Amino acid sequence: MNWHHLSAVAFAVTLSTPVVARAQFVVYTNQATFLAAVTNAGVDTFTGFNTSSSTPSPIVRTAGPYRYTAFVTNGGDFFGAGTVANPWLSTNTATDAITFGSFIGGVGAVGGNFFGSNIAGAFQSGNILVTYVDAMGAQSTTLIAPSTSSFFGVVSQRFAITSFTVSAVQPSDTEFLWPTVDNLTLAQTTVPEPGTYALLATGLLAIGITTRRKRALVRDQAKT
Repeated sequence: MNWHHLSAVAFAVTLSTPVVARAQFVVYTNQATFLAAVTNAGVDTFTGFNTSSSTPSPIVRTAGPYRYTAFVTNGGDFFGAGTVANPWLSTNTATDAITFGSFIGGVGAVGGNFFGSNIAGAFQSGNILVTYVDAMGAQSTTLIAPSTSSFFGVVSQRFAITSFTVSAVQPSDTEFLWPTVDNLTLAQTTVPEPGTYALLATGLLAIGITTRRKRALVRDQAKT
């Protein structure tokens, strides 16, 4: 194989290999775009969740093919907001947070509707803080006054998501907002296999060798 052919092959390998983004997570605010970026999505609509009394934490539930555990911080309890026909997952105490974790099924993406509710379990506008964690660490996003239909999702670029926490930003010392979740969506992501990285490294090495070879030829020609 001549050097020009090797260079062409290396360039083709480079173009066909996915580039790993430097960002740890990709954030989505459009549900359709989020679903297009993931595979095998499963949703927990919290159908049948108790809206008349508290539910002890933690709870173990499923979202399609995935199993997860949700718990309330500070040892608090859950309380179903919304209506019997359309229940939402919320907390019994406004200042507590909801954390989703212990995912089973290879979860690399989490999304859903994250918003606030009042003491009666009805929607209340306010800011919501979401924190998501994978093997590289944690990142947070503040959702500004999301509605019940506002979508937010994150996709980990390289690792499985280990936890996802939702808390309410309290309006004041005398006003309260409860963190509330609906349509929790868990999904898998397509992460390049280790062999793909090896292929990319081989292509880049070939390009480097070709470049050095060309430079050597230029020097040799200059001497003659």
